[in-house]
Amino acid sequence: MASIPFCPPKRSFDFGKTLGAFFAQPGLPFSKILTAEMIESIFRKHGGMFGRVYTTSIVLWAFMSQVLRDGKEAACQSAVSRIASYLQWTGQGKINPDTRDYCRARAKLSSVALRELAGTIASQCQQQVDPKHLFRGRHAKLVDGATFMMADTAANQAAYPQNPAQQPGIGFPIARFVTVISLATACVIDAAMTKYKGKQTGETALLRQLLHCFSPGDIAVADRFYGNYWMIALLIRCGADVCFRKHQKRHTDFRVGRRLGKNDHLVTWRRPSRPPWMDQRLYESMPEAITLREIRYMVVAAGRKQQPFVIVTTLITDEGEQEFGVEDLAELFSFRWNAELDLRSIKTHLNLHHLRCKSPAMVHREFWTTIIAYNAIRITAARSAELAGVCPRQISFVTTCQYVLAAWDVIASGSLPPAALQAYCMAQLKQIAQCLVGNRPGRFEPRVRKKRASNYNLMMQPRHMLKSKLARGDNSFETK
Repeated sequence: MASIPFCPPKRSFDFGKTLGAFFAQPGLPFSKILTAEMIESIFRKHGGMFGRVYTTSIVLWAFMSQVLRDGKEAACQSAVSRIASYLQWTGQGKINPDTRDYCRARAKLSSVALRELAGTIASQCQQQVDPKHLFRGRHAKLVDGATFMMADTAANQAAYPQNPAQQPGIGFPIARFVTVISLATACVIDAAMTKYKGKQTGETALLRQLLHCFSPGDIAVADRFYGNYWMIALLIRCGADVCFRKHQKRHTDFRVGRRLGKNDHLVTWRRPSRPPWMDQRLYESMPEAITLREIRYMVVAAGRKQQPFVIVTTLITDEGEQEFGVEDLAELFSFRWNAELDLRSIKTHLNLHHLRCKSPAMVHREFWTTIIAYNAIRITAARSAELAGVCPRQISFVTTCQYVLAAWDVIASGSLPPAALQAYCMAQLKQIAQCLVGNRPGRFEPRVRKKRASNYNLMMQPRHMLKSKLARGDNSFETK
């Protein structure tokens, strides 16, 4: 008797099973995050539902799989091959291997919907995080900025010019962005992006666009660059406290002000003159003076910078009594370094250091898809940490990313029945929970590289000029 070939039933791509399968167990934390209904409602609100074969859901899944991978696996051709494999497995026929249809579908994704989805994921995760992971019962939010490059096209150069110190034709378009990151969950709550240089392109200007991220009772933690009068006053208006390193140009004298202890006092900052970016109405609504607490401490450890840290904070009571000790504030500010590590994870492991898209609109879509993918990995780590009873930041980001990628194709295929799928996801989460970030107190390394650089010189002239030299037999510019 001839065997009957297996023909899987035709079905539509399911957001929930693919993106939220790790959280789908009802009654447990994060079960309502990344559901099909939530994601589809956001895209439907912004008119972002489209396609018969290249649907919104399958395009977003493929786009996220690109930013979570690197090398040849991050190419559009690789994304099309994953979609083709899924369609063949589910009995939905074949598609043209050409990438143009997929790229056109990616261009239909709404950037506004992508940004809202990223923020919704982070906000819902914050609401459900275990209070024991908060700082003294309060949400601490880390602020930091960075830059990234993108494909060198005329459109990208027009919107995001290269570093002006570079000659035309030898640099890459560059953008600046600032993020607000939850200390408890490590999710990016929101971000603002602009060109690298020009008016209102600094990190403080971008942070002013993100003040909606701060609620009453939150604590903003940032480095000295953000520690100016206006930023602190604006955050106070939001009901948030601050813990910033004091700007190096501000004079510090612990002999003045109200003394609270050794290297600990209250000072008053007076309102400076109105800056150009602020209108008169907002200026007049600002307080004429703000009272801040200043502390000074030094980290005495091998390999650490032996210089004093001066912190300015609003973490005091109305009566001027101490709400937090000096050690508490020093510990809080030390968590700021997590923002550096989080941005490193986004830029290095999710390839945000150099985006591949060739137009500003697609760069925006790639940026927000990267943030969605990052938040999805962080929530998976938080879900795993909840099961294991550890802090979410103790779970390895890279390992979580690897397990999620390994599981996505299995989940998307629909080959597992619901009970088996739940057991599979729980087993994967338990495996992730065993992959903790190494705790190596006292470790320090010199900032040098062992691996030698290439013998080729940097490009110092546009490519067409160098090709002309090569055509004339002149390759003296190539090697050192």
